Amino acid sequence: MRTTEMLGTHPGETTADAALLARAIDALAACAQACTACADACLAEDMVAELRRCIRTDLDCADICATTLRVLTRQTAAEAAVVRAQLQACVVACRTCGDECESHAEMHDHCRVCAEACRECEEACTQLLATLA
Repeated sequence: MRTTEMLGTHPGETTADAALLARAIDALAACAQACTACADACLAEDMVAELRRCIRTDLDCADICATTLRVLTRQTAAEAAVVRAQLQACVVACRTCGDECESHAEMHDHCRVCAEACRECEEACTQLLATLA
């Protein structure tokens, strides 16, 4: 990805650790994609009714990750309180989705992959959040 390169071209000053910021942005993109793909795969399963909660948490997490990615990418005049709140929401969404997908991981590989992406994103956002607090 070009995240680090793109962040480095910004003429303003980044208030966050550039490496942690880039890692979080990349993890957010990967998690949003994994959650969207997992929700779609769940819809294709014969037991779709039993996966309703998984689909919902996948879609919520994908939307929250995508929004968080956009908020973090915008560096000009960032409002620290908004950035922190968005990261906190993302950590909760990733934890919730990761837990739900983990509960189906033995039966569905797409849930296993999604849970891994959620855990990685949760960790990256938590680490970034710790530097902003």
